[in-house]
Amino acid sequence: MTNIALVTGASRGLGRNTALSIARHGGDVMLTYQSRGQEAQAVVAEIAAMGRKAVAFQLDTGNVTGFAPFADQVQTALRETWQCETFDSLVNNAGHGDYALIEQTTEAQFDSLVNVHFKGVFFLTQALLPLITDGGRIVNLSSGLTRVSYPGYSAYAAVKGAVEVLTVYMAKELGSRGIAVNTVAPGAIETDFGGGAVRDNPDVNRIFAEMTALGRAGLPDDIGPMIASLLSENNRWVNAQRIEVSGGQGI
Repeated sequence: MTNIALVTGASRGLGRNTALSIARHGGDVMLTYQSRGQEAQAVVAEIAAMGRKAVAFQLDTGNVTGFAPFADQVQTALRETWQCETFDSLVNNAGHGDYALIEQTTEAQFDSLVNVHFKGVFFLTQALLPLITDGGRIVNLSSGLTRVSYPGYSAYAAVKGAVEVLTVYMAKELGSRGIAVNTVAPGAIETDFGGGAVRDNPDVNRIFAEMTALGRAGLPDDIGPMIASLLSENNRWVNAQRIEVSGGQGI
């Protein structure tokens, strides 16, 4: 039986890598994007070239009012593309970086981070629960910054900390359905996230490399395959865990 995963924010960065890694492991993928429709369709094409199925949906994960109609779209896609009613794994990856010192953080910045990274994860998962297979998987993305502090990341790290607590409660409440829920917390990764600071700013890259036991910043290929592995049957007994994938950042 084909495993089907839904990955939010998969037109670029870690979400894209995760979607492609799932396909390489033999899974099919539903993916979302906020504004990069062309890039999302390119991911769909890459997955199709591997002989797997994929569809892309536009979704603003910071807008709760869009979740019910999105769930209807997912249900329709499952019936039309896979002739089934449920999917196996949800990866709550979508997000953005908005960084400022505490004294300079605006309410608008704070609210945006909460809406996308915490409120969105909570209520999108709620909306999709009827469509997730019993015995399925949920992975919520956090950050190494919930364990290692760095000036300017307080609001971002705080909402990711909230997601880590939420993961434990999800695991507890969904255990009766056999759904395993875990957090994956990447360290500093070279993507365009947060304006591409780690990828494009040599000084920032060097700082995080020096903080990491393996001596470099991470790459998308360090994260996506790990998430795909976590969704497999080989990791069926891993549950309610915060799994940091950072190369030993800040030890």
